[in-house]
Order: sequence, then structure tokens, then C-alpha cells
Amino acid sequence: MKRVGLLGGAFDPPHEGHLKLAHLAWEHLALDALRFLPAFVAPLKPSPTAPPAARLEMLKQMLAGTPYEIEEVEMEREDGPSFTAATLELLSKREPEARWVLVMGSDQAANFPQWRSAGKILGMASIAVAQRPWGLGRPESTLPNVLMARLSKSWSGAPGEAILLPSTDLELSSSAIKAQLAKGEEPDGLPASVKTVIVQNGIYR
Repeated sequence: MKRVGLLGGAFDPPHEGHLKLAHLAWEHLALDALRFLPAFVAPLKPSPTAPPAARLEMLKQMLAGTPYEIEEVEMEREDGPSFTAATLELLSKREPEARWVLVMGSDQAANFPQWRSAGKILGMASIAVAQRPWGLGRPESTLPNVLMARLSKSWSGAPGEAILLPSTDLELSSSAIKAQLAKGEEPDGLPASVKTVIVQNGIYR
């Protein structure tokens, strides 16, 4: 059994909050692999500002020297919104020995009941949630009922479990970073290697 974490998103741009979330998952879930999963178009978010090639290059630069990988299956489809259930079906056929856990912040987890085929997703993968620092109350308070009912202290490798990770303790968001870049400001939490790609491609001006 291969334990694989999937950290999805638009990564528009990727930042140190994403990297910290990956570190937490790597440390707490006994993973054999952790893959960043960039969406061609994230269903519940506006279309990305940066083109796919630039977002991939930013990720590659940020992850250089880390143990983490990039899973490009959603980028390769290039057919509109990237639905997680369809992605998991494809990956499970390609790697039947793998066991999947979706790694996300509590803001994403709060919207999980709105995801297409949420029940189907829980039949194929578990969910690991890190509390965003500005969340109110205990970490569990931000989880929807469907995940609260599945809480487990640790990930067994089976699908359908919900696991809490520590907070990233970083108040970062891609949208805030883009707004700062558009004003000519120097945002916190943007790796120098990612900033280089942004400048070279003239994005987020």
C-alpha cells in the first residue's frame, strides 16, 4: 500500500502557506509521497489569472529541493473545471495500489459538501484538514458535519476518514498576494523563486 497525499488548488500563485501545509501533511500522515495537484480551473473559484504553464513553472520552482512532486493530470485534461471525483477515479485506475488523502485548509473543507460527488470522493480518499489561523474556535468547529462524523486521530490509509492537522500559523492567501503585487508591493510569504517567475512572465501587474 502506497500512502499518497494530494494537495490541490489553483496555485495562482503558490506561496509559503501551501508549502507549510505540505510539510504538516508529510510530518503527520506517514506519507510515501505528497503531490501538488494544480487545477486547470478550480470549480469553486474564479478562473486563474496566470496561465497554466506559468502556474506549473511557479510550482516547480517553489518545490525544487523538497521531497514533494507535481501531479499534472488535471492540467493535461484542459477541458474545463477540474472535479476531484473524476481525478481520483483516473488516478485510482492508474495506480490501484495507492491510498489517497486530500490535504486542505479548513476554508476548503468548509465547502466540501458543495463539491461534486462528495460522497463518491469519500469512497476513494480520506481528508486531512489544517486549521487556517483566522478560523474561529477549535479546529473542529469549522468542519462540516459530513467530516465531523468521520474524525479519526490518525490516518489508517483507508478512504473516508477525516484527520485534523495542526494550523499552518500563516495568514496567507493567493488573492491577497495578487492584490499586493498589482499595487507594486512586496508581499510576505512569496518565495523568491516564485517571484522570479512572476517578474519574468509579467503576471499579476
